Amino acid sequence: MRREFITALGGLMAGLPLSLRAQRLAKVVCIRLLDTGTSVGYPSRVIIAMAIFATCFVALPAAAQKQGGTLRVYISANPSSLSILEEVSFTTVMASAPVFNGLVVFDPMKPIGGIDTVIPDLAESWSWDESGTKLTFKLRQGVKWHDEKPFTAKDVQCTWHWLNGKTDDYFRKNPRRVWWTNLEEVTVNGDYEATFHFARPQPSVLALLGSGFGVVYPCHVAAKDQRTNPIGTGPFKFVEFKSNEKVRVVRNPDYWKKGLPYLDAVDFTIVGNRSTRVLGLIARAFDLTTTGDISVPIMNDIASQAPQIVCTLGPTNVSVNVLVNDKRPPFDNLKLRHAMALALDREAFITILSHGASSISGNMMPLPEGLWGMPKEKLEAMTGYSGTIDERRTRARKIMEELGYSAQKKLRLMVSTRDLSAYKDAAIIFVDQLNQLHFTAELDIIESSVWFGRAARQDYLVALNLTGSSVDDPDATLVESYACDSEYNYTRYCNPEVTKLLEAQSAERDVLKRREIVWEIERILNEGVARPVILHGRTAQCRQPYVKGHVRAANSIYSNWRHEQVWLDK
Repeated sequence: MRREFITALGGLMAGLPLSLRAQRLAKVVCIRLLDTGTSVGYPSRVIIAMAIFATCFVALPAAAQKQGGTLRVYISANPSSLSILEEVSFTTVMASAPVFNGLVVFDPMKPIGGIDTVIPDLAESWSWDESGTKLTFKLRQGVKWHDEKPFTAKDVQCTWHWLNGKTDDYFRKNPRRVWWTNLEEVTVNGDYEATFHFARPQPSVLALLGSGFGVVYPCHVAAKDQRTNPIGTGPFKFVEFKSNEKVRVVRNPDYWKKGLPYLDAVDFTIVGNRSTRVLGLIARAFDLTTTGDISVPIMNDIASQAPQIVCTLGPTNVSVNVLVNDKRPPFDNLKLRHAMALALDREAFITILSHGASSISGNMMPLPEGLWGMPKEKLEAMTGYSGTIDERRTRARKIMEELGYSAQKKLRLMVSTRDLSAYKDAAIIFVDQLNQLHFTAELDIIESSVWFGRAARQDYLVALNLTGSSVDDPDATLVESYACDSEYNYTRYCNPEVTKLLEAQSAERDVLKRREIVWEIERILNEGVARPVILHGRTAQCRQPYVKGHVRAANSIYSNWRHEQVWLDK
């Protein structure tokens, strides 16, 4: 048996075809390795975890890819629009990613996306100057937009002029403008060379460009048209968007990557009810699920009803967190916010929602998969993470009683949340936990398509929120949520000390030094109860066994949705 285990794992790592028995043994090895990876010290477990994901989560090689067929995927909510650069929801990225390319992209055959997995896309190559402030891209020639116009460096310049606000009248919303505040200019040298000029070094740039939000737009297409009829250079062409019904894209026969895509089309069906989505998967009406939709309990149900369906459980880089409007009383009182944060029983959330699979962390994706997560000893030193839940709740009650609340005089509170199962499930637990103290809390369910607009206007007092990061990097996760001028900063948090630290970590090239700055930011945010983080989720993505070539992204729900390498073995 030991020899078979070694043979199975060796074959898996080498990409060799394995027998069914060997594949099963390899899966057992992966599970045992994952257990090992979470028990060793930091940073060893980070390295081990990345190796395990690279080995165990990549699909096994199969026979020659087959052309044709339609991939059927569901989307859990109606996209606000199809303009990736104007939206924040994964529903837009899912539906529109097949239409676009970026300058670079995370390798879609690897589950962990980061600087070390960035590969060329519309850029054939790139180079930094010695100062680390100029990044030059050599662009591919002969690439065409879906309307037959040529792709040139001018399109790159236009896109990032729009993104960094140099041309300020293009986008209706610009949630990632804050990514590019350090970008001073984009210059072109002929049709096939573009140079990004930065005010200071920024090590995260290639990771930001490789994310699902790093796509290039055409200069000649109006922003309003990209919202409803997007034009890109990608493997699929947009055909149809029926609100609350479907999105359809079809194969681009002139795609610049010869031989790709394999599929004839991808159909996205918009299904708001999770039970209906799961039943559709079991009945083979859908081929592939989203990344964050299948909880551990649901995964177990699927396994019992349709054991042939392949489900991959893993992290998501999505946090469950609490938005608190500290501009409105009574939550303008820091003591009250502290009491609410102390009421959180994170272990109970994790047990109920994921049968213990999810993780406790700060804002950054937790160890071992996350590169910037806080070690346990630092995390447990922070308010709300130390001591037992009984001790924390005793302190919370005392604070509330000092503020005049009691069992006879409770604080009435509406908790807002989005009309998606993942939000509502967590919000029900949150409300129940608040009601165990001196609160009388109720839920206010907000229709999904207007949720982000309500959050951006701070049209809430307290809200249960999910925040997904497209990149495991502080320049995405922390800057988006806590930079003073970020559109994604739904609490309007603005702290001059944090602003300086965000700038310092962004410029720091030494990873260890940068990590220490990030952890200090986490500490300050926690003490200010800026946006209490409850947990980081682990969910499953499921597919029919004949779906090949798709790798579940392990550190972002926004990655690996282009489907150019996906094929159907049927």
